[in-house]
This record gives sequence, C-alpha cells and structure tokens, in this order.
Amino acid sequence: MAENRKQIKDSRGRPIRSVATNRRAYHDYQILDEYEAGLALRGTEVKSLRLGRCTLTDSYASFQGSELVLHNMQIPPYAQGNRWNVEPKRSRKLLLHESELRRLYGAVTQKGLTIIPLRVYFSGQYAKVHIALCRGKRAYDKRETIRRRDEERELDRLRKSWRGR
Repeated sequence: MAENRKQIKDSRGRPIRSVATNRRAYHDYQILDEYEAGLALRGTEVKSLRLGRCTLTDSYASFQGSELVLHNMQIPPYAQGNRWNVEPKRSRKLLLHESELRRLYGAVTQKGLTIIPLRVYFSGQYAKVHIALCRGKRAYDKRETIRRRDEERELDRLRKSWRGR
C-alpha cells in the first residue's frame, strides 16, 4: 500500500524532485545567504541527472568574467549516451538574474566568502541548483555546533520522557 506523502512544490506549483544534497556544506560553512540558480547542461547530462546520478562533494562556484560557473560537480556519463556524453567534472554555467550576480560578485570579493552548492533538484522540467554564500567555519565553530546539537538532542529526550509519565 502506497503512503500518502505531501509532495514539495515550488512557487508555481510544480513538483520538486531532489537529485543530490551537499550535507557536508552545513557542517563546514556558515551559510549567510541562499539563491536558486538554473543549471546550463549539455547533451545527456539531463538524463543522467534524472537517474539521480550527481555528486556535489568539493564543488564550488566562482566568477569567470561576468558569469558564475560551478566547478567540480560530477555528473557521471549516461550509459546509453556513447559519443554524446560530455566530461563528468566539466565546469557548468549557473543562470541567475543580473542583480543577483552583481550582489554575489560584491560579496565574493570580500575576504573569506565563497559560493557553495547545497542541493541539485528538478523544478518541473528544469534542473536547478540551490547555492549559498558561505563563510568557512573554524574548528572551534564546528565543535560549538556539534555541542549545541547534542544539547538539543538531550533536551528532546528529556521532554519525551517527561511527557511519558
């Protein structure tokens, strides 16, 4: 019997299907601002993405001229693609509004800020990337986050046991 799950939808009511998430980014970076960007793909990359084959490990975005480009995102070749397949780790252009690009460019020129992809998903028929403007966490920041998370978990455990009485 199928479960009734509420499907996540975008602002236009189209279903969103997640392909890959970068869970490590939440641990390694302090997220300052988030954006949704389109992804310029070639050939069989879309078919490979629809199969859920994508890796965001060590990927980042940088400016090349006036364009924002995503580096090190790996989309493995499509099995039936033969000569139409492209290089798996090629740089891919991100599609954003001009005002968003200007805002990101101004922020990235500041010291210590970078753009990291958090999630790749399909919104309707379009491949999208959820990117974030981030600042790298120091080791003590990471320990603080872990300690805070453990304290929250312990409080939740105590609340549950208190309700059970």
